[in-house]
Amino acid sequence: NLEEDNTTNSLLRVADDDAVAYTDLQRTWKKKATTEEELSFDEKASIEARALAVPTNLVKKCHSHIIAIQDFLPHCNDNITSDAKVGIHLLAGAARSAYQTVLVNQPSIEEKEQLKLLMK
Repeated sequence: NLEEDNTTNSLLRVADDDAVAYTDLQRTWKKKATTEEELSFDEKASIEARALAVPTNLVKKCHSHIIAIQDFLPHCNDNITSDAKVGIHLLAGAARSAYQTVLVNQPSIEEKEQLKLLMK
């Protein structure tokens, strides 16, 4: 199913984005080496913003997929209802994990509250 492939690829891209964002974030923690330039304030801010944006985006994606499954459940074949519900639990776990990463990256109070609402 093409839609399923797009969803899977979309979520795999988030994992790849997270790996890149974390690697970049690690660069902001290192002390200036004699052979490399120190990061500018703007570059460091951009890296930190991306490190926050990636898990925030994952929370939002998980939420939208959970809503889609909940909308599907009333039309779902009774034989796969439990599978659909397992999908909800897996997405909820991924969203909670991503939310913990969001918290480490010091979101604004507004962003934190918005994400909390999605987690309910």
